[in-house]
Amino acid sequence: MANSLMDQLLKAGVANEKQAKKAKHDKRAAKGKHKGPKASPAPQANEAALAAQKAAAEKAERDRQLNLERKAAAERKALVAQVRQLIEQNRLPREGADEAYHFTDGKTLKSLPVTPAQRAQLARGRLDIVRDGERYELVPAEVADKIRDRDASRVMARPATESKPDADDPYAGYEVPDDLMW
Repeated sequence: MANSLMDQLLKAGVANEKQAKKAKHDKRAAKGKHKGPKASPAPQANEAALAAQKAAAEKAERDRQLNLERKAAAERKALVAQVRQLIEQNRLPREGADEAYHFTDGKTLKSLPVTPAQRAQLARGRLDIVRDGERYELVPAEVADKIRDRDASRVMARPATESKPDADDPYAGYEVPDDLMW
């Protein structure tokens, strides 16, 4: 047992000669650093500490930005789910709808089958048309206002119920009936 640990590792084949020499060199270098007057390693240590602090601050900022993005995405997802739930719970049935109600979605003209009673309510502003994916549904105006608060792009424009005619309009005396089919 007079063999050193290094000799035992070499015999066992766990380490090789090159590793043994490097370990001896590192051991001597470590001893030599402790002897003699202390050199000022403070500038290097300060630079390393500052670099570490800067890296930690940058990582914290990246993490904070990532958390904000995740939170915003979760909020958007919650709003979409709320809108979908409002539409599903409050949509009006259109069984027996035989009239086509025409409206615009952006620059596209669309039509929706409605009953005569629903057409009258749409004309008076008591019902609104909302988009649910590729479908369009009728919902009460109060529900449409809640949906508009969450996502205004889902609610189609309400027809103007009370418009003041221009003084110069030659057709001011001729009102267009609400039930006009076009």
